[in-house]
Amino acid sequence: MNLNKVFILGRLTADPQLRSTPSGQQVGSFAVATNRVWNDKSGQKQAATEYHSIVVWGRQAEVASKFLRKGGLVLVEGRMQTRSWDDAQGQKRKTTEIVAERIQLGPRPTGSQGNFGAETPTADPFASPTDDKKEDIPIISVDEETSKDDLPF
Repeated sequence: MNLNKVFILGRLTADPQLRSTPSGQQVGSFAVATNRVWNDKSGQKQAATEYHSIVVWGRQAEVASKFLRKGGLVLVEGRMQTRSWDDAQGQKRKTTEIVAERIQLGPRPTGSQGNFGAETPTADPFASPTDDKKEDIPIISVDEETSKDDLPF
């Protein structure tokens, strides 16, 4: 059994570019940066950034071009694909990219008028800008015994 599935959650490094194939199919491309932070053996905090090339087709390419902007948060679900071609000098070139099967736009910053990521993102990228009401988080005690009657399913 084989599986080629990728999930990327990151920020756009530039505005998406929209093109059309000779047959009229829309194709978009953009790059996403993801960060990784860890502590090395000596306990020092380390950070690394990876850049991912994304290709998106059809209606999703149009949506990406219209609503995604540099710095905006995006979730991409897709598959890895490696393409090869000969450049102008006859050299063999290869690139690996993510072909998006599904994209999910990040939250709109407060005060935006439809451009996702066009303004400075909020401190919490997952916070809802229109929901200022804080929901109480239930406290769960691990010391209590749980019976099957307590389970909601």
